[in-house]
Amino acid sequence: MKAILRFTLPLLLLSTSANAIVIRHDQPDARYRVTRQAIPALVDLPDEGHGTLIAPRWVITAAHAVNMMQMMPEEHFVIINGKRRAVSRIVVYPDYPPAREAWQRMFKQVKTEKPDVFMHQYMTAMANMHDIALLELSKPVTDVKPMPIDRGYAKPGMLSMVYGAGATGTELTGAPDSESHRTQLRRAENRLTQSDGPWLRYVFDCSAGAPALSGATAGGDSGGPVTVDVAGRTYLAGVTHGLDGTASEVEHLVRQMQDGSFRIGVCGQRFAAARVSFYAAWIDQTIAGH
Repeated sequence: MKAILRFTLPLLLLSTSANAIVIRHDQPDARYRVTRQAIPALVDLPDEGHGTLIAPRWVITAAHAVNMMQMMPEEHFVIINGKRRAVSRIVVYPDYPPAREAWQRMFKQVKTEKPDVFMHQYMTAMANMHDIALLELSKPVTDVKPMPIDRGYAKPGMLSMVYGAGATGTELTGAPDSESHRTQLRRAENRLTQSDGPWLRYVFDCSAGAPALSGATAGGDSGGPVTVDVAGRTYLAGVTHGLDGTASEVEHLVRQMQDGSFRIGVCGQRFAAARVSFYAAWIDQTIAGH
């Protein structure tokens, strides 16, 4: 059952197997690796994927990362600080289910659709996609301090950190989706390129002026945190979604998918994360109402 479910979502969203850290080949892997103490509020979902503890009884993650949890009641738990915590309720953003169905229908045509036609469909789908969910825990977490959510600090040009413990590789190899999606925790740094509407975006920049430890996401950490530091305090600015692109970039990616040359995690690719400040009111209302 799990093997079947793993491949049911489209490639750009990368299913429940989305997003891990791809590193630069000119930097030692050890520089990217961090311990769990670097981000205590990091949450592991049952099979793969992450979330972030934002309140004693609440975890935020990507809506697409909890599809399997919704279908398998035995997986209604998360791991925080090495301990299993029961999940009492899964709350996805209200309009996510129909958006996901439309997204799946669209990606059934990715191998045959004209790239320019698919691009227009994709841009519309991203505009309508709200890939975010909250998990309510059965009991409050008392041994980990929740991470505060960003309420508008994240801006283009700011340095952000993305965390993931899934598959890895370098920009020379990419990260094959067949690789393990649970490895060592890594952290990469990227400058934000967009921070308006429902999305944060950044580019895997390998240029001379790029952050030394720039990186990409690729296979195992959907829903994980993208953070920014402001005045010495770390805020949750984004929830990892996956590979993205401008109109021309999406057309190029579709051509690669159609000719078999596609790899995720190469220099110049653009990535998106749900912008937490956009959803702050919904987050507050959901937590306050329960």
